[in-house]
Amino acid sequence: MNDVTLVFLYALATAVATGLGALPFLFVRDLSDRVVALSNAVAAGLMLGASFGLVSEGTVHGRVETVIGAVLGVLFILGTQRILGGQDEEELVFEAATGESARKMLLMMIVMTVHSFSEGVAVGVSFGGGMTLATVITVAIAIHNVPEGVAITAVLRPQGVSVLRCAGWSVFSSLPQPLMAVPAFLFVEAFRPALPYGLGFAAGAMVFMVLVELLPDAFEQGRRSSVATVTTLSVVAMVLFQQWL
Repeated sequence: MNDVTLVFLYALATAVATGLGALPFLFVRDLSDRVVALSNAVAAGLMLGASFGLVSEGTVHGRVETVIGAVLGVLFILGTQRILGGQDEEELVFEAATGESARKMLLMMIVMTVHSFSEGVAVGVSFGGGMTLATVITVAIAIHNVPEGVAITAVLRPQGVSVLRCAGWSVFSSLPQPLMAVPAFLFVEAFRPALPYGLGFAAGAMVFMVLVELLPDAFEQGRRSSVATVTTLSVVAMVLFQQWL
């Protein structure tokens, strides 16, 4: 097996791992307003925790570049919201949802898919440091992708999307990882300077998504104390999880 094929398969494994995040929802039958609110709270906490990790990693490669990337991430979401908001509600469709529900799900998928580009670059660049480093980074990103799948499913499942399709969309959101890993491996020196921009971009986009979409919806549908508690615990769990990795 040549090196390019190996890089692609390693990165593809990280993408497939994202689908595992849908599995806990096989045991969630009741999709009441309270469950929807807590699902949004879990998604918000996991995304915030992941964002802290992205910023921390990004600043290792370049502090100013990470900040610039974060600002660009916020501007990207603002632009995406403007585009989606300008669509006729009857024309905006995602799965079986239309209108506001479809807009929210599309925005989540766009944010998480864009976020995957930087992770793909990280996998490809890591192969420049040898197989041991590449294996460690790949396993870490694969495990890290599981709660990202939870976050995606937490938004899609309450809208009536099946667990199987939630798993499929979760994997789809991570497909940029194998697509970006190969060119990053082949042109490692060219891609390395772009890494802090990409990490910052993903963090900025996710934090903004949490603050303007997920948390407001969660507070509207559930008790504020419960939403705040679940969000906080999810943030702490995600941060500790990343520290463990």
